[in-house]
Amino acid sequence: MAPSAVININDEYQAVTNSYGNKFAIEAQRVQDGEKNAKAMIGAALQKHIDAVDPHDCEPGEEDAFFVADIGEVYRQHLRWKKNLPRVTPHYAIKCNPDPKVLQLLAALGAGFDCASKAEIEQVLKIGVDPTRIIYAQPCKTKSYLRYTAKQNVKQMTFDNTDELYKIKDLCPEAELYLRILTDDSASLCRLSQKFGASMDNTVELLTLAKELDLNIAGVAFHVGSGATDPTAFVQAVRDARTVFDQATELGFAPHTLDVGGGFVSETFEDTAAVLRSALDDYMPSNIRIIAEPGRYYTSAAFTLACNVIARRTVVDPETGAKSYMLYMNDGVYGNFSSIMFDHQHPVPQTLRTTRRPDGFDYKHRSASSESLVDSGYSSAEEAQDEAGRRQIEYSIWGPTCDGIDCIAEKWHSAETVDVGDWLYFEEMGAYTKCSATRFNGFTDKHETVYVSSEIGASALLGF
Repeated sequence: MAPSAVININDEYQAVTNSYGNKFAIEAQRVQDGEKNAKAMIGAALQKHIDAVDPHDCEPGEEDAFFVADIGEVYRQHLRWKKNLPRVTPHYAIKCNPDPKVLQLLAALGAGFDCASKAEIEQVLKIGVDPTRIIYAQPCKTKSYLRYTAKQNVKQMTFDNTDELYKIKDLCPEAELYLRILTDDSASLCRLSQKFGASMDNTVELLTLAKELDLNIAGVAFHVGSGATDPTAFVQAVRDARTVFDQATELGFAPHTLDVGGGFVSETFEDTAAVLRSALDDYMPSNIRIIAEPGRYYTSAAFTLACNVIARRTVVDPETGAKSYMLYMNDGVYGNFSSIMFDHQHPVPQTLRTTRRPDGFDYKHRSASSESLVDSGYSSAEEAQDEAGRRQIEYSIWGPTCDGIDCIAEKWHSAETVDVGDWLYFEEMGAYTKCSATRFNGFTDKHETVYVSSEIGASALLGF
C-alpha cells in the first residue's frame, strides 16, 4: 500500500465525526450493526464455497479446508484499542497471522508492525509501510538479517544481552535500541521469560556497555507473555521499566519509548487496558512514546475454518454395546490446528453441513439485513438444539496424518449424524494457526482464505 494511502487513526476519527455531525453514538451503533451482520456474512460465505464442491466427485484438493476471514472484525478491534488505549500505538505481531489483507488494513489504519525475521520485515515493507513503523522485536537476531535490516533503514530493535550489543555495534551501529527486561509471565498461555529478557540485576551492566560502544538506547521493552490472563502483571513491568529509564538517563541516554509488548486477549481487554492505562499514567510522563505488540487480540475471532470429513470409523463398546464414531478431517495438528500444540488452544467443532441438515451454521445476532439468508434456507443451529428428544451422538475428531497425536477433540457430542463428505467448522481460528502449519505427510500448508467485511470502513480502506 502506498504511503499516501496510510490513514492516521486521529484522521480516521475526525472523518467519522465530520460524517456523522459529531454524533459518535451513531458510529458506535453502526459498528454494533456490523458485528451483528458478521455472522450472516460468514455463514453465507461458508455455504457459497462448499456449494461449489462435491466431496464425492471432485478433483484432488478441491475439498481442502478453507478459511473465511471477516476483515471487519479486525477493524472493530482497532477502534476498540484506540478507545481503551489511546496513548498506545499498536505494532501488530505478524508472527500471529501474516495474512496480507490483515496487514494491509492495519497499515491503512496507522498501526506499526512487530517483526522478528527478514521475511516479516520484507512483507511489511512491500506493502509500503515506512521503516520507522517497524520494530525488529527479536532480542537475538541472525547476522544476515541484521545486515538486511540496516540496508532497509529499520532502526528500532530490542536486545537483552551483551553479545547482542557487540553484534549490533558491528552490523547496525545506528540502531535505536530497546532494552528488553524480564517480567512475571506466569499467568500467560505461552511464557517467554525463560527465553528472553534481562533481569533487573543486569540492566545497569547492559546500559553501561551500550554507552561504552557508543550505541543509542531509545527505550525499554517487556512482554508479559502471549495470552496473558493477569492484568496486574503490567503494573510491575511498567514500574521496572521506569527504573531502567532512570538508569539510562543517569548514563547520559535520552530514552523516549516504552514497548509494553503483547499478551492482550479480547476477553479481558477492557480490564487489562484499564490497569495498563493507570500504570502508564503513574510512571510514564506524557512525553514518553508508548507502543505495544498485540497479535491474537486482532485476529483470533476474525477467522473461521471449515473442514471436510474424509473418513468415519464406527466404534462399538464391547461391554455396553454403545456406538460412537471417529471422524477424520482433512486438517489437523500438523496443519491449521497447530494452535493445539503450540498455543494451548481447544478448538470447538460445530456442524456446518450434513446430509440431513444442509446448513448447520449458527447464525447468531440475525438482523434485518440477514433475513433474506434465513428465508433462503439458512436456519439457526441454536433452534435445532432446542428440539425435544434429540439424542447426543459421541464423536472423536482426528486429523488426516498417520501420527497418533493428530487429534482435534478426544470427545465431542452432537445431535447431528456426521458422515463422510460432511463439513465441520471452527470459530476463533485466526491466531497461531495457518502461520505454523506444516507439510507433514505431504498434506498442504496452503489453504484458501475467503474474505468478507462486515464494516464499511474496512471495506473502503481495502477496496472491497
